[in-house]
Amino acid sequence: MKVYTVGQVNNYIKNLISQDYLLKNITVSGEISNLKYHSSGHIYFSLKDDTGTLPAVMFKQSRANGLKFQMTDGQAVSVTGRVDVYQRDGRYQLYAEMIELAGAGNLYEQFERLKKKLNEEGLFDPDLKKEIPKYPKQVGIVTARTGAAIQDIMNIARRRDPYVQLYLYPAKVQGEGAAETIARGIRVLDGMGLDTIIVGRGGGSMEDLWAFNEEIVVRAIAAANTPIISGVGHEVDLVLSDYAADRRAPTPSAACELAIPDIMSTVNQLRQMENSMHIGMQGRMQRTRLTLENLFMRLSSLGPENRLRNHMQTLDKLTDGMRLAMERKYVDRYHRLEMLAEKLNGLSPSAKLVGGFGYIEHQGAPLNDVAVLKKGDELAITVSTGTVKAEVI
Repeated sequence: MKVYTVGQVNNYIKNLISQDYLLKNITVSGEISNLKYHSSGHIYFSLKDDTGTLPAVMFKQSRANGLKFQMTDGQAVSVTGRVDVYQRDGRYQLYAEMIELAGAGNLYEQFERLKKKLNEEGLFDPDLKKEIPKYPKQVGIVTARTGAAIQDIMNIARRRDPYVQLYLYPAKVQGEGAAETIARGIRVLDGMGLDTIIVGRGGGSMEDLWAFNEEIVVRAIAAANTPIISGVGHEVDLVLSDYAADRRAPTPSAACELAIPDIMSTVNQLRQMENSMHIGMQGRMQRTRLTLENLFMRLSSLGPENRLRNHMQTLDKLTDGMRLAMERKYVDRYHRLEMLAEKLNGLSPSAKLVGGFGYIEHQGAPLNDVAVLKKGDELAITVSTGTVKAEVI
């Protein structure tokens, strides 16, 4: 009897499986388990159902075009790829080329059709995007009353700028009627004259996020006069609301960070700078005081009274010189300020209407030539204190 090595057996099985036409391109449905995003960029997981488990892997190069959502354990998916043998472990596995959420195929087709339609209408035109105010006072939020999204937004807003007023329109963000309440919330907040509106919710499947793909929501965003930030789902999630909004954020939390500047960090930095300056000045004054004390001690140790007198006189001169220099600097700056103020005053139209000067109008236009006047014409003469009517005699 011939004896085979493990490698020979594994290679034989690999050749059998790789030559099977059905297994070269197959779609398998199941539930994700044992999910692992590897640091290499590859994704390892298993597909399972009530009858068994199938190991699977998606390599990094397949993710760009084959995966459009964030995978999590428990998701029902359809995986398209090939079945082959991993010789080192002697096991077969599914090499995934495309992974879709179960039931998301039709939704994706609807997504692409509506995206094309609205894009052709110009709703996604970059030239229509409005600037997000840098320092808002009032920010509207369209999301569910309960849930992580609103809590995250409130916490971030309180931390970044507690003086910003938040207005929540509690909308249904999933299921029947969700799109209508979201669109209504956008219209209501848009009519309040707020600075910015955040529209969003936490992550979920394509079905969970579908309300933000509805035409009524997209059109409400595009029609709003208030700048809108869309923050729906996770970073990998993309909905039509993102295209219509003035800015897209990967999450509701990120949307809040785009809408509200971190004023408190700036305030804290200024306070730290103030403290550092105060400590620095105190240290410098202390060092200067010690230096002066050392100088006085050296002067005292030199002995002769006249030498001490000379040093004291020199010190007085230096002090006077410093005082004169400061006074000259102050006078120069003050004169410069007066000149600028005088120049500014000279540019004022009303400044010219003093000292007997006036502005004369004839038939609603400036009078530049007396030759155009005739007896009985009316004139309007404006001086610094008012306007009078006059008649040419």
